[in-house]
Amino acid sequence: MTNSMFQASLAVFAAAFASMLLCATAHAQIYRCTDANGRPLYTDTKVGKCQLIDTGYSAPPAASAPIPAPRSSGGGSGSSSPSPAPSAAQSNFPRVDNSQQRARDDERREILGDELRLEERKLTDLKRVFNNGEPERQGNERNYAKYQERVASMRDEINRSERNIEALRREIGNIR
Repeated sequence: MTNSMFQASLAVFAAAFASMLLCATAHAQIYRCTDANGRPLYTDTKVGKCQLIDTGYSAPPAASAPIPAPRSSGGGSGSSSPSPAPSAAQSNFPRVDNSQQRARDDERREILGDELRLEERKLTDLKRVFNNGEPERQGNERNYAKYQERVASMRDEINRSERNIEALRREIGNIR
């Protein structure tokens, strides 16, 4: 085996080993501990008084555990009734009174209006400089391809600004 083949196989082995280690640590539990100075310390081993952090990862069910049957939505002979689906109007969902919501909507409308005016002003300036596709050539544009590139980027910027204006008008129209 030559030295280069040995190095290549060693590199493949190292990559496989590293990926195996990453997979093994992906399923580890994470604990939040406090060190002697009172700073939080995050670790995968529980030392002293540590709290297990819920990472949102749930391990797949064991192969021997039975998989529950799906609930049927039809009126079958089952005696258990299906639980209602959670709704956005739960009792613990925060509510905002109408006057506060109107104030928020007015503030949002004002901010969007300011953005719309700025974008319209920007579009006017861009169109003025664009000069109907014949912008004035700059001193560094001796090459015609550079000039065409700048004209194309200006056209793109004008199109982007027009789309922004349409989106802002749509957002303002969606406010109650």
